[in-house]
Amino acid sequence: MEKQETVGKLKVADIDKKVVELSKEGNSSEKIGLILRDKYGIPRVKLYGKKIEKILKANNLEANSEFHNIQRKTEKLKKHFERNKHDYSSKKSLIKNTGRVNRLKKMLYPVK
Repeated sequence: MEKQETVGKLKVADIDKKVVELSKEGNSSEKIGLILRDKYGIPRVKLYGKKIEKILKANNLEANSEFHNIQRKTEKLKKHFERNKHDYSSKKSLIKNTGRVNRLKKMLYPVK
């Protein structure tokens, strides 16, 4: 796959700037990809050789979207389980997701 000079309405150099700008506005990497696709006609940022996550890491912006998504899901499950004490399937799901959060936390933020 060859790197392209322009992708959609933006030039390759402008895509990095746009990704950083969208991230600073508070958008996750998934949301940034959707915005670039819908507003700027860029089907995939990967077409020109970089991934959104790599661009964010290069600019020292947080890119642990998987961790944050699982954390949000766990918080929603906690609220649901507090209201519905006898929903045992949600309890099992809460236990699984809490374990995932703890594993990812150990992996991403090791204690020194």
